[in-house]
Amino acid sequence: MEIVTDAQRTARPHHLFWPWFAANVSVFGMSYGSYLLGFGISFWQASIVAVVGIVVSFALCGLVAIAGKRGSAPTMVLSRAAFGVDGQKLPGIASWLTSIGWETSLTITAVLATATVFEALGWATGTLVSVLATLAIAGLVVTASVLGYHTIMRLQSVLTWLTGLCTVVFMLMTIPHIHWDAVAAQPAGSAQQMLGALTMVMTGMGLGWINIAADWSRYQRRSTSDGAIVAWNVIGGSVAPVVLVVFGLLLAGSDPELAAGIESDPLGALVTLLPLWALIPFWIVAVLTLVSGAVLGIYSSGLTLLSLGIRIPRPAAAAVDGLILTAGTIWVVFFAQDFVGPFQSFLITLGVPIASWAGILIADILTRRRDYDEAALFDRRGRYGSVDWTSVTTMVIASVLGWGLVVNGYADDAPWNNWQGYLLGALGGKDGTWAYSSLGVLAALVLSFAVTLITRHPTIRRQEKQ
Repeated sequence: MEIVTDAQRTARPHHLFWPWFAANVSVFGMSYGSYLLGFGISFWQASIVAVVGIVVSFALCGLVAIAGKRGSAPTMVLSRAAFGVDGQKLPGIASWLTSIGWETSLTITAVLATATVFEALGWATGTLVSVLATLAIAGLVVTASVLGYHTIMRLQSVLTWLTGLCTVVFMLMTIPHIHWDAVAAQPAGSAQQMLGALTMVMTGMGLGWINIAADWSRYQRRSTSDGAIVAWNVIGGSVAPVVLVVFGLLLAGSDPELAAGIESDPLGALVTLLPLWALIPFWIVAVLTLVSGAVLGIYSSGLTLLSLGIRIPRPAAAAVDGLILTAGTIWVVFFAQDFVGPFQSFLITLGVPIASWAGILIADILTRRRDYDEAALFDRRGRYGSVDWTSVTTMVIASVLGWGLVVNGYADDAPWNNWQGYLLGALGGKDGTWAYSSLGVLAALVLSFAVTLITRHPTIRRQEKQ
C-alpha cells in the first residue's frame, strides 16, 4: 500500500491498454454469448446488450481509475476519502470477497478446461489430473502476483500479443461451426429480459473489475488528462470482449449442445471445437489468459486485504488469497455439480454492494477538484476522518434495496441466496416480468451516485479547503 512517488510515475495512458486487454481477451469471453441467449433474447438484442454493457461498464472503470492518477495509493485506500479511514472497511470487505470470487472462478475455468482437453486427447483423466492442475495453476497465479506491478505489466504485454493472435486463429478455425439460419431463428425477448442480460454483462465485465481500477492508474503521471485515463481503460477493456461475445453469440446460437456444454465447462466446451492437433497450443494459451486475469485479481485482493488493517507483507497477503483460491477451486471442481449457477448468483449478490460503492466513489471523484491528501488517507484524524456516515449509510440502504430487487435464478445450485427478491412483490413477485432483470444492481448504482452527488458536495468542498 506504499505511496507511489512522483519519480515512479512513469507510465503513459496507452500503457493501461496492456493489463486490461490481456485480462479480457480470453476465449472464455465467448461463453457470455451462451449466457446472454439464456435470457431468451435474440442475436441482435444480445449484440446490442453486449456492446452497451461492456463499453459502459469499462467507462465506469475508467472514472474510478481517475482516482489513481489523483492519488498514489490502491483503489481501496483512495476510497477512504469517500468513506473515512475506518468506514472504508465496509466496501473493502465486499471488494475483497469480489476479487477472491473472480480469481477463483477464473482458476476453476482453467482447471475444468484442462480436464476436458486431457480427456479429449485420451490422456490421463480423473482426480489426480484435476488436483495437479489446481495446484499448478494456483501456484502460477500466486507466484506472478507476488512479483509485483512491473513484472505483471511485462507479463501482460507479452500475453496480449500471444493470446490476441491465438484467439483470432481460434475464431477463423471455428467459423464453419456457425449456422446463420439457426442464429437468426432465435426469438426476440422483452425489454425486461434485455435489462437482465445487460446487468449480467455489466457485472461480469467492467463492474467485475471496478474495485481494482485505480491500482494500475496510480503509476500514471499527474499531468495525464482524465479523458485519456478513461479512454484507454475503455479501449483496453472493451475491444476484445465486444468481438468475443458477439462471436460467442454466433457459436452458441448455432449449436444448442455447445450452449449447454458451456453451462458446466465454459472454456472446455469451446476449445473442443478445434481439431485434436490444435488442442494443446490453444489450451496452453487459454489457460494463460485465465491466469492473466486471476493475477490482476489476486494482486489487488492482496492490497485490499492490507487496506482492511491486516498487517502482513503483501506477498503473504497474496499467499493467503492463494490458499482460499485453491480451496474454492477444489470445492467446485470436486463437489459442486454445476459452475454457471453459483457463478451467476455470486455475480449478482456481490454486484449489488459493489455497484453501490462504485456509484458513491464515482460521484465523489467527479465532485473533487484537487488531488488527494495522501497522508490523510492513512490518518483517521485527518481531513477524511474515521467514518463518513453519509457514505456508509447510503451503501447499506442501497444494498438492502438492491438485494430486494434481484432474484436468485439458480435456486437449486445456490440455495443460500434464495432470501433475495423480497421487494419484488410490487413488481409482480419473484415470478413476474421484472424478476430476472437484476434491477437491483442498476438501482444501487444510480441511487448511490445521485445521493452522494447531492449530499456530500459540502463535505468534499470542506475537505479540500482544510
